[in-house]
Amino acid sequence: MAEILGLILPLFGLIVFGFAAARITRQPLEALGWLNTFVLYFALPAMFFRLLSKTPVEQLARWDFIGVTTSVTFAIFALTFAIGMVASRARIADATVQGLAGAYGNIGYMGPALAILALGEPAAVPVALIFCFENVMHFVLAPTLMAVSGRGEAGPLRQAVGVVRSIVLHPFILATAAGVGAAFAGFAPPAPVEQLIAYLAQAAAPCALFAMGVTLALRPLNRVPLALGYIVPMKLVIHPATVYLALSWMGDFDPVWVFTAVLLSALPTATNVFVIAQQYGVWVERATAAVLVTTATSVLTVSALLYAIASGALPADLFPAGG
Repeated sequence: MAEILGLILPLFGLIVFGFAAARITRQPLEALGWLNTFVLYFALPAMFFRLLSKTPVEQLARWDFIGVTTSVTFAIFALTFAIGMVASRARIADATVQGLAGAYGNIGYMGPALAILALGEPAAVPVALIFCFENVMHFVLAPTLMAVSGRGEAGPLRQAVGVVRSIVLHPFILATAAGVGAAFAGFAPPAPVEQLIAYLAQAAAPCALFAMGVTLALRPLNRVPLALGYIVPMKLVIHPATVYLALSWMGDFDPVWVFTAVLLSALPTATNVFVIAQQYGVWVERATAAVLVTTATSVLTVSALLYAIASGALPADLFPAGG
């Protein structure tokens, strides 16, 4: 029990500290901007680069793992989208945001911090693969469906260019590409540069989790929409359970990779869903509620998942070949 508490307390303790600091100091949410900039553009990219550049090349081409995790996430999006179409009376734009709320987890901000703290540095490779491919999928789905709904403000070519730019220039994807390139080339940065990268990487997890607590404390929640009745369980329970079953069914993945994928799929709705809703002027308040409610609820659900992993109650493979 002490070992499990030692795993959970540092992770969610940082979120609690951020929440408490925001409530006590009463700083505006905008004051978080520079910390978010540091985490997004420096600390997390440094962590991705540092860990991936030291990874054996053969681990970076696990297309079976990528195919399973991305397909499940797409299936969760499609299912939530379909339910949203019925609930919103066939309004594609509303259903798109609901689909994202049910499938697009906080894999960029919370994901690396939680996975590497909980499962160690070997979790970095599956985190990076899931982040890159699932973000590409979400970055393509959102503008495409918004254009179909009539919400797109630009022409098809301009939208396509915007999607490609958002993918190619994302700091996590740039850092991942640089890390993979360094692994293939066997490149190691000079010692002073390596030390700087190490300092930045060590700051990533505590800063990201603290900032998440601040965001949770300061974003207003005016009302809880009825749609959260299916979005919350879809994101926090059905998504990770389906990833776990699919990886077990496909078989023979490293336990760290399985638990990393399940943990990332169990994360709350990404703040990017609110950003997308705000960009298109669709479902904005309810997207905010989805982020807040799933984040608050995930303190319990993710803690339970970490307990199950750490205690051995959750086997790495539900259908072992010899069983």
